[in-house]
Amino acid sequence: MTIRLIRNCTALSLLALLLPGTLAYGQTRTAAAPSLNDPQIAHVAVTANAIDIELAQLALSRASSSEVRAFAQTMVTDHTAVNEQAAALARRLGVTPEDNDVSRSLRDGAAEARRNLEGLRGAPFDRAYMDREVAYHQAVLDALDQVLIPGASNSELRALLEQVRPAVAAHLDHAKQLRAKLGEGR
Repeated sequence: MTIRLIRNCTALSLLALLLPGTLAYGQTRTAAAPSLNDPQIAHVAVTANAIDIELAQLALSRASSSEVRAFAQTMVTDHTAVNEQAAALARRLGVTPEDNDVSRSLRDGAAEARRNLEGLRGAPFDRAYMDREVAYHQAVLDALDQVLIPGASNSELRALLEQVRPAVAAHLDHAKQLRAKLGEGR
C-alpha cells in the first residue's frame, strides 16, 4: 500500500536522520545512521512520544470524526504511559536523557506539522492528521527496528523499546485503517 505523505510530515525527517539511504523530499541520503548512545536513544524515544501527545491533543480539539478523536485519546494515553515508564527507568538507572540532533530535528518537524495542522478543522484536519499519524508511526517503527533497539546498550532500555514496539505497530495499523476509512476526499 502506497502511503500518500503530506507536506508537513515529520516522519520523513525522522527517517532521513535515522536510516541510511532513505528518501526524504525526493533526495537520497547516503550518510550512515547516527550513532546514538543510550541517553540519546532515551531522549529520542521521549521526544517522539511527547510530539505524538502534543499533536493528539490538538486533534482532540480539531477533529470532526469521533473515531479520529478516539484515536487521538489513545495516543495521549499510550504515549504518556510510555514516557512515564521511560522516566522511571532513567531515574532507576541514574541516566539523564541527552538532547541530540535527532531529537532536535523531531521537535522542529513537529512544530512545522503543528503549524500546518492548526490551519485545518473538521474533515480536512482528520485526513491530514491521520496521514501524519500513519507516516509518523511507520517512521518510528522503522527507527525502533533499525536504529534504536539495536543501538541500545543497556538491556533494560532495549527491553523497554522492545516492549513498546508492538504498541507502535498496532497504532500504525489502526491509523492506516482509520485513514482508509476517511477516504481521499481532497
